[in-house]
Amino acid sequence: MPEIAAVSPLTLDVERNGDVATVKCHGKLVLGVCDVLTSKVRALIPDTKRIVLDLTDLKQMDSMGLGTIVRLYASAKTGGSCLVLVNIGPRIRQLLGITNLLSVLTDMCEQGVTIRF
Repeated sequence: MPEIAAVSPLTLDVERNGDVATVKCHGKLVLGVCDVLTSKVRALIPDTKRIVLDLTDLKQMDSMGLGTIVRLYASAKTGGSCLVLVNIGPRIRQLLGITNLLSVLTDMCEQGVTIRF
């Protein structure tokens, strides 16, 4: 019987332009796939000054996804990079508000992280 390949609920497209990298997230940032985003972004940190996470096509995020975003912020800052979140949809924005991370992320903006809705 042939094996059926599992489709990941999260896919990423990376575009580089000089020292800026844009990571377009598609699907769901949930338990079981957060390491995909973490490894991709951490690999960019050493030679990228600005990392843009484009959340346009991100349909769902759970608490693991939220924790991943916060850990990536810390990794980027430690590595001398700037993490930028753009195009946060209403459902993700609502989740950030419910968990009070919207205010934390606002504080992160003041420390060099930009969030654009």
